[in-house]
Amino acid sequence: MDSFHHLVSKLIFPMKFDPSLEQVILQKRYKRFLADVKLPNGELLTVHCPNTGSMKNCWAEGWNAWLQKSDNPKRKYAYTWTLAQNECGELIGINTHLANALVVEGIENNKIKQIASVKTIQREVKYGEENSKIDILITHHDNALTYIEVKSVTLKESDGKGYFPDAVTTRGQKHLRELMACVDQGHRAVLLFMVQHSGINEMSIAAQIDPKYAALIKKAIEHGVEVLAYKADISETEIYLDKEISFIN
Repeated sequence: MDSFHHLVSKLIFPMKFDPSLEQVILQKRYKRFLADVKLPNGELLTVHCPNTGSMKNCWAEGWNAWLQKSDNPKRKYAYTWTLAQNECGELIGINTHLANALVVEGIENNKIKQIASVKTIQREVKYGEENSKIDILITHHDNALTYIEVKSVTLKESDGKGYFPDAVTTRGQKHLRELMACVDQGHRAVLLFMVQHSGINEMSIAAQIDPKYAALIKKAIEHGVEVLAYKADISETEIYLDKEISFIN
């Protein structure tokens, strides 16, 4: 595992929020990358929103939220919106960029039982015929390859289940085609849904939002692409990959 640890040692794992998070009240989210919040002293502040999706059911005016401050003096917005808390008290991980690191950390700690005998792990490796980058590429001890595409899940609907996607995703459709091509080349291909919502305990595809993606994932599964769903344990101090949940196709 020496080479494996060498490759992941450069990653900043999100197990502990460092610096610690600061609690605020949500006001609005706009222009995809921005949100306005109210500080405990009543001051209004504009912060970075690290989520390009629709964020359906992930925020509302008056909800509690948590920010993390960057020490980078060149940033226009010093704070990043990291967590939200809905009216049920459930915590939602807003930062989609954490999903890949959560999965890497889970693999390193042997918490994803389907991914074993790991020799090396790499991130953002170019592959495929559609100018793509695979989120995680595993080389096993027998030199077999596993391609892992990670998707962050935050949409919880009124039935209590989680869904992906929360908006039409042509990029997601492309990734499914690339994963099927990996299977054709004799490699293992995995689509892993990383659930960042404490209230989601099972998930499905949101066919009502993106019917093309729903049809394509059925085709991908029949083609040999594996689908996994894992849930994060979220608190105001840490976040980590916790356990597998049911994926209902």
